[in-house]
Amino acid sequence: MSWVRYTKTGVAVVATSAAAALALDMTNERRFQRQVKDHFRTVHADRLAELNKRAPSALPTRKDILASLSKGEEFDVLIIGGGATGAGVALDATTRGLKTALVELDDFSSGTSSRSTKLIHGGVRYLQAAIMKLDLEQYRMVKEALFERANLLEIAPHLSAPLPIMLPVYKYWQIPYYWSGIKAYDIVSGKRVLKNSFFISKAQALERFPMLRNESLKGALIYYDGQHNDARMNLAIILSAIRHGAACANHVRVDKLLKDADGKVIGAHVRDQISGAEWDIKAKAVINATGPFTDSIRLMGDPDSAKPICAPSSGVHITLPGYYSPSNTGLLDPNTSDGRVIFFLPWERMTIAGTTDSPSDVTLSPQPTDHDIEFILQEIRGYLSKDVSVRRGDVMSAWSGLRPLVRDPNKNDTKSLARNHIIEVGKSGLITIAGGKWTTYRHMAEETVDKTVEMHNLTPESKCVTPGLLLEGAHDWNPLQYIHLVQDYGMEVDVAQHLSQTYGDRAFVVARMCKMTGKRWPIVGKRLHPEFPYLDAEVRYAVREYACTAVDVIARRMRLAFLNTYAAHEVLPDVVSIMAEELGWSSAEQRAQLEKARQFIDLEMGQNAKQTAVSNAPLNLTRAEMQLAKERFTKLDKDNKGHITVNDLRRHFREHNQKIDERVLHELLNEVDLNKNGEIEIAEFFQLYSGLKGGQVTSNRLVGYLDEIHGTPSVNRACGDEKPSCKKYLDERPV
Repeated sequence: MSWVRYTKTGVAVVATSAAAALALDMTNERRFQRQVKDHFRTVHADRLAELNKRAPSALPTRKDILASLSKGEEFDVLIIGGGATGAGVALDATTRGLKTALVELDDFSSGTSSRSTKLIHGGVRYLQAAIMKLDLEQYRMVKEALFERANLLEIAPHLSAPLPIMLPVYKYWQIPYYWSGIKAYDIVSGKRVLKNSFFISKAQALERFPMLRNESLKGALIYYDGQHNDARMNLAIILSAIRHGAACANHVRVDKLLKDADGKVIGAHVRDQISGAEWDIKAKAVINATGPFTDSIRLMGDPDSAKPICAPSSGVHITLPGYYSPSNTGLLDPNTSDGRVIFFLPWERMTIAGTTDSPSDVTLSPQPTDHDIEFILQEIRGYLSKDVSVRRGDVMSAWSGLRPLVRDPNKNDTKSLARNHIIEVGKSGLITIAGGKWTTYRHMAEETVDKTVEMHNLTPESKCVTPGLLLEGAHDWNPLQYIHLVQDYGMEVDVAQHLSQTYGDRAFVVARMCKMTGKRWPIVGKRLHPEFPYLDAEVRYAVREYACTAVDVIARRMRLAFLNTYAAHEVLPDVVSIMAEELGWSSAEQRAQLEKARQFIDLEMGQNAKQTAVSNAPLNLTRAEMQLAKERFTKLDKDNKGHITVNDLRRHFREHNQKIDERVLHELLNEVDLNKNGEIEIAEFFQLYSGLKGGQVTSNRLVGYLDEIHGTPSVNRACGDEKPSCKKYLDERPV
């Protein structure tokens, strides 16, 4: 058989590659272990033990931090950028005893660090490239990342956990090929392997992942990587740095860098984006950790000599309902139609899929395109059972993150992009850390602070102590903590689990802020939205975690904008109202916050892309369906104006004894009003029904109400024309 030849060839290639990997491993493992042991020997155990004591006191307020930044004292280090890398640098520097400051233009983790694939991983595909090409640089990067993976799972166990990932196999020759590659991943992990990988049969694969396409399936490989809540992890690093003495402020913009008579950078002139206040921050060293915006700060430091090094790449992800994947197993598609890798992962009781990889301009507001969303959906369709309708309307949210790929300015070959991070020291003394990936943020921070200490003659109290340094919420946390929240406070189980896995041992602080529900059960904990475990008390706690805008809350303190844009829109009024009480917002400021948050959801979380998909959907209604839709429209538009208003909806529901809340009436109209002119035209009505039939829209409340009132469903919304297996049930639906 032909596959036998492929298998022999594959095994030969893999055997050679595995041998190369093992050779590399044998020559480097002992050296690596010595480095790790030497590193930990240099760390004062008593200092780490002292730093790992849980701080009982409350965090300083943002007002206190701004006062510390603006009182004119000189800092040892000023970090620009509050993403994962900047936060890591701040934590590393302050725990070495350096006086540390950090400013972030937007919110902590507002950029790439909150828009990742949510994995903590070494990079299977990087290891493949390292083995096949005998690339020592990539091998070291994977080795480094696997150490950091283990460390991150240890220091923030409430925010991270091992996740089994399935690699389905559809050709026999792929079994030994992929098996050898995954086993090499285990071997390189060494003692830090999460769990050993293994092969499972077709039946076992379908039992684990029932929605998997079973045609030609030969079996699957299971390997383990880590998963985390990226924005909350970023915030935990920042909060830990603050508790250890760093002054870190979000929504503070760097307008220019300060320089001495020799042109050396000695600080920055900054502006508080909330109050408009301006001041200078003086520092012995300034570190640029701004991700995709690296070049803008580099040009401030060295306008005459700094050449652009950042080449941002846009990675789009989508969120689908939780039923698209099992709750405890992810999926890897290593061979997409254009060579990219797609992950399909359970996350926060939903399913996320991505990522794409496309060149992009630098922007503060990256937006997902319908083209990228459709690419991901198409790839998913190829791996899921034909009985699963993968519909455009099932995309609950979509986002784009800018990965800051960089060219190494220290190399003559400026065409190639660096696979790992780079550290640059400009003529002005500005330190730039760029590139890298989420998993290796701590190692990047360590090397950056080492270089800063060397170049600026700083005198830290100790060397790096961040390996093993517990992050905010990890100190007294254990996996069964949520049971205490249920038993001691009377919370619902899913709410208690959410609080425990979000705030760690600080969950009890949030629980004490909850008000009585007035019900027999739950006793405390008012949900912001019935479909999600987020509580109103979390909004108040978010302000204590330096949330300054409604977007800070719905996107990063909570993750609702990333999970469901409709739900995010629905909770906004309550979120803004609670924040107004905490921050003293005027009515005008509340309206402004609502508008900014709605714009964020529509532009950056994919709501506009979904409306574009509905608007561009081809009209696929039969003549009978169009006639029925027109009759429905006419019943609502009794005055024959040619459009439907809120007054028309209100009158229609009253005539049929339907009591609909005024707020819901406006939501019903807004969901169908594609051009946002406050009216529903007949073309929009047809487009809605066409979207329901084609899958661009999964459900619509207005159509549901009309079906309930008038009886006959106006279009087959359950499975569409492409699902013959569903048609046999249509006659059973009540008329």
